[in-house]
Amino acid sequence: MSEERILFIILLLWGIPSTYFRSQFRKIVYQTDDWKINIKPLFKKEIIGLFGNIYPENRAYIKSRNHYRIYLIIYLVLFVIYRFRSTNP
Repeated sequence: MSEERILFIILLLWGIPSTYFRSQFRKIVYQTDDWKINIKPLFKKEIIGLFGNIYPENRAYIKSRNHYRIYLIIYLVLFVIYRFRSTNP
C-alpha cells in the first residue's frame, strides 16, 4: 500500500469523530440540546466561540473548545501532509 493511500485512510479515520466534537461544541455555543443544531448552517457564533472566549466562566465550553481546537489542528496538519505528499511524487 502506498504512503499516499495510507495518509488518505488516516485522514478519513481522523475525520470520523469530527461530528461528535462539533456537535458537542455547537450545543454549548448555541445553548441548546436540540439535535437539529448539527444540521443547521449557523457559523458566525461558532467561529467566534472557537477563536474567542464567549463564555469565560463556563468550564464545559472551555474544555470542549480546547478539545475541538486540538482536533482541528491535528486534522489540518494531516490534511497538509496529505496534500504535500500527493502533489510531490
